[in-house]
Amino acid sequence: MSSIKDVAKHAGVSVATVSRVLNDKGYVSDNTREKVEHSIKELDYTPNEIARTLFNKQSKTIGLIVPDIMNPYFPELARAVEDTATKLGYNVILCNSDGNTEKEQRYLDVLLQKYVNGIIVSSNTLNVNQIEKLNIPVVSIDREISKGLPTIVVENKKGAMMATHFLKSKGCTRIAHIRGPHAIVNAEERYGGYQEVVGKETWFKESYIANGNYDMETSIEATLELLGLHPEIDGIFAANDIMAIGAIKAAYQLGKRVPEDIAIIGFDGISLSKATIPELTTIVQPIYELGETATTMLVQLMERQPIEETYRILDVKLVERHST
Repeated sequence: MSSIKDVAKHAGVSVATVSRVLNDKGYVSDNTREKVEHSIKELDYTPNEIARTLFNKQSKTIGLIVPDIMNPYFPELARAVEDTATKLGYNVILCNSDGNTEKEQRYLDVLLQKYVNGIIVSSNTLNVNQIEKLNIPVVSIDREISKGLPTIVVENKKGAMMATHFLKSKGCTRIAHIRGPHAIVNAEERYGGYQEVVGKETWFKESYIANGNYDMETSIEATLELLGLHPEIDGIFAANDIMAIGAIKAAYQLGKRVPEDIAIIGFDGISLSKATIPELTTIVQPIYELGETATTMLVQLMERQPIEETYRILDVKLVERHST
């Protein structure tokens, strides 16, 4: 395998000149550049990307930090980020934080050590001071960290209201909510949408709300407890699809038919929602567009391109399937 020294010797120039050609930095005459490029081709020389990164302090790489790679929503999001980054000439390092503050900070430190050009993060623990200390472009996705930080989210409250109104239109008269964690902004917004629709109903009870922690197993347990306490519940809005699938499993464990005895609707529109029996009615957010938009915005920031809008709220839609 040829080295940069071999290229320099073959072209009859210094190593520094070859380096300037490779990194397109500093003056090199057209004649010299042609000689170096010819030698690179003749010797089939491939630059050492690690050395180039150290030299430029640039890696053509972005970091993506997600809280739970086991939730199918995030692999779908990661696919969109990777596809878009590749088209724009960047690589992606995927980090799973488990929503853990210390783990998230360790990943930030590692990404900086690898000279990533920017980071896309979905976090409910990072704060604006941590972001500012990074001194590289950051885009928040799915969850808002700070009003001043470039952010891509969806109409969470609107979607939750659509879901709850839809259950009412299907004849549900006792609608429960399996909510996400209290610390997460989008979970609060979806809870707020549910409350907006049914909070003033005469039948409404605070005990119609259970925390499923955005997790299937937790949602199964929460739904079993909820229906045990309130067998009259005939509709459930779960704040994500994974919890909705857990609610369906719990309903069947109790001998309830979905949707004949209880209608269930989720939120996210993950591919798995079409594979359940019955197929899940859900509020679909544009997952691929979220990842694509966030990555494009991050690259624009990294490359100092003008950006008209750094805070984007994407719309959602209701897709009816068999669970309602």
